[in-house]
Amino acid sequence: MTSLPQRFLGDLETSAIGYGAMVLSPGMYGEIDDKRAISAVRAALDEGATLIDTSDGYGTDGHNERVIGQALKGRRDRAAVATKFGFRVPEGAEAHRFPVSYSFGELAVNAEPKYVRGYAEQSLRNLGTEVIDLYYPHFPDPEVPLEDTVGAVSDLIRDGLVRHLGLSNVTAEQLRRAHAVHPVAAVQTQWSMWQPVDPALHTAARDLGIGIVAWSPLGSGFLAGQVDTLAENDFRRNISRFDEANLKANNDRYAPLRAIAADLGLLPGQLALAWLLHQDDHVVPIPGSRTPAHIAENLSAARVDLHPDTLARIDEALAGFTPEGTGSLLT
Repeated sequence: MTSLPQRFLGDLETSAIGYGAMVLSPGMYGEIDDKRAISAVRAALDEGATLIDTSDGYGTDGHNERVIGQALKGRRDRAAVATKFGFRVPEGAEAHRFPVSYSFGELAVNAEPKYVRGYAEQSLRNLGTEVIDLYYPHFPDPEVPLEDTVGAVSDLIRDGLVRHLGLSNVTAEQLRRAHAVHPVAAVQTQWSMWQPVDPALHTAARDLGIGIVAWSPLGSGFLAGQVDTLAENDFRRNISRFDEANLKANNDRYAPLRAIAADLGLLPGQLALAWLLHQDDHVVPIPGSRTPAHIAENLSAARVDLHPDTLARIDEALAGFTPEGTGSLLT
């Protein structure tokens, strides 16, 4: 087993780069079977990733969590398991809808406190574990005060079902309000070379000692190299930056950054992850891949040290890299 540099999310210690498991459910980046998915998680563990990120909303009926649970059999002590809740609205409960910028237009959650324990108990069963290391409401519920949802997670922490509270896809103001109810270990937000972090959220996290888990740190795979075509069932068809015309323009504009990576003897994705790690000592990217070789390549970026002159060169290239289309999920 390989060891990676470590970082802290609040007082939760994890590898500097984690593993995002969303890609392991069919319909995200094309088809995949469970055997391959389990092998991918185990490859991430073997390469030193300790933060494994999933959600009860990935796949059908908790499929993604169940895959993680199978992969962790006999290896649970090597992982900090993070999962999220709110998308699996119980039968008879109201789905609270909110707009998003992807082509499907909206998502729906229910994070009413009365359902939170049931969500957690189902996730524990799916994962085959007795405790969730980091538990997030996947999105703030537009119909429920965030403080109430956080209070319900706080009860789970008190009762030993959860170790740490996380928040996902929140604003700086929401983060500060939630932290006043119960300490937040990590805030998960979109952050990469092609989707900057919200400066106010970054400031709030730093002020409060909260780590940042960066989702889509490779721009849904774009920053890992040249993406030319997408399968019919590829989730990225919902993102306007992957429209045919936009994709061509974005590949052209990304060329200078690919050139910097080549000059350094790095793959483009390794440069993107190393750059992100240099932005904050408490950011932990969670790239996802299904291929063990790619997983190893991604995680090795945790050991890349970028000279200040190189970082300045990257920033100059990024100043000219304005992608076509919308990259953010939230409107």
